[in-house]
Amino acid sequence: MTIRKTTLADLDVVMEIYAYARAYMKESGNPNQWHDTHPPKAAIESDITAGLSYVCEDEGTITAVFYFNVEHEPTYDKIDGKWLNNEPYGVVHRIARGPGAKGVGTTCLNWCANKYPNIRIDTHKDNSAMLKLLEKLGYVYCGIIWLANGDERMAFQKCAREM
Repeated sequence: MTIRKTTLADLDVVMEIYAYARAYMKESGNPNQWHDTHPPKAAIESDITAGLSYVCEDEGTITAVFYFNVEHEPTYDKIDGKWLNNEPYGVVHRIARGPGAKGVGTTCLNWCANKYPNIRIDTHKDNSAMLKLLEKLGYVYCGIIWLANGDERMAFQKCAREM
């Protein structure tokens, strides 16, 4: 499997992956994280144009998509809990896999951790698949954060080395 930046030519496939992920989340008891329209196509186009969207490919087929950047995430400023450190961090958002894609979440998150040793990510309390993946990969639960719309998310951090 390889990771590369998403291109606008990938947009239709990427949106199909997000549609599949929304349906999968609903079927697995997580209907409220992305509802019916998240992420919006305009946001993904913006991510691609900014060079912050990535796809995972297996033998030329896109199997997963995610957002990654080393940046300040404003929704992480207020946490009911405590981050592992206050050093600069990479942010992972909107990670999704397509049908039949196994192990790509691990590939994507490990790629991010190899790019930057301090990663923060959040997810919905009902996203059991992501919660299991984060635990498996050694992410530490740090507390609750709130999105701009007021929705709660469970926040996690992983430090590959002492910061």
